[in-house]
Amino acid sequence: MIFKVLYQELPGEIPVRERTLSTYVEAESVREVRSKLSDRNYNIEYVHELDKAHLEYEKQSEHFKLENV
Repeated sequence: MIFKVLYQELPGEIPVRERTLSTYVEAESVREVRSKLSDRNYNIEYVHELDKAHLEYEKQSEHFKLENV
C-alpha cells in the first residue's frame, strides 16, 4: 500500500497549511509508516492510505516521489 504523509519539518512547529509538506511511503499500515519515518523527527499531521484512483492522480503531480525507507 502507498500512504501519503502530511508533515511539518520541525517537530515543535504548529501545523500551518502553507508550510505543510508531503511525502509518499510504501508500507503495510499507518503504524509501519510512522515507524519508518520516526528517525526523521517530523511533526506528522496525517497519514492517508491512497486507493488506486487517488494514487494515479497523485502520480501525475511533479512532486510525487516514493520514499525508500
